[in-house]
Order: sequence, then structure tokens, then C-alpha cells
Amino acid sequence: MQALETLRLEKAYRDYGTDVDNLDTPLEVGLSRFVDFDKPGGFIGKEALLRHREAGIKHRLVQFLLEDPEPLLYYNEIIYRNGEPAGRILAGGYGHTLGASGGLGYVENEQGVTTDYIKSGMYEINVAGTRYPAKVSLRPMYDPNGERIRA
Repeated sequence: MQALETLRLEKAYRDYGTDVDNLDTPLEVGLSRFVDFDKPGGFIGKEALLRHREAGIKHRLVQFLLEDPEPLLYYNEIIYRNGEPAGRILAGGYGHTLGASGGLGYVENEQGVTTDYIKSGMYEINVAGTRYPAKVSLRPMYDPNGERIRA
């Protein structure tokens, strides 16, 4: 089970009940590419999603990879952006393909979490009382173009 967990984290596959639930929107969890806002006849919740997008996203699920291969992420580790607490890891594990511990977590900001906001920050994750530099990505770090088998 742990092997499957770490493989899904490397691919940034979301786990319903762990990473996302019925209170999250596709805009917050990085799944807006699956929403067709131009669908003929619309869809239930379209207006709510448009209002949410217009008001600004306050938290966003992103993928992290520690730069140091030694510490391990599990869950609930604090994410720091530019030295300030910015969220927490929801699921983590050692990514053998990526060569370090990675995880999924929310970056939060009341003024909004845009792509530029995420990419412009310097990130650290607190593991057992020590902060470790981390890379952040909005796309899967392993196979970002989905060219490998989806299994």
C-alpha cells in the first residue's frame, strides 16, 4: 500500500478523502482542466465556480519535493513560504523515482493563490522541527505530460 501511495504522490494523483473532499472545488485542487465552462447547456454548479474563480482562490493544492533526500514527509508537516507558515502537507512519502520525499499540500493566502504567487515563493517544509528547502510544482513532477501508462 505504501508503494502505491508514493507512486501516486510522484504523479500528483489526488486521493478522495485524503487530499480532496466534497468541500473542495476543481479550481482549488488543480483539476480545472477537467471543467468545460463552455459546455452547451452549462452544468450544475457552473455559476458557483465562476463566482469562486472571480473572487479568487484562497488555497491551492500543489506538489512538493524536498531538496534533501534524507527527511521523510508523512502528513501534516507545516509548509513555509518565504519564511511564513503557508499551509500543511496532506500526504507524503519517499518518491523513489524522484529521489526524495514528496507530498501534496495546500498553500493558503487570503489575498489569493495564483500561479504567479506559487511560483514566486521560496518553500520550506518543517520535518520533526527542522525546515528543509522544497521545490513546488503545479504539474506532476513525474511524467508531467501524462506520456506514461496511467495505472
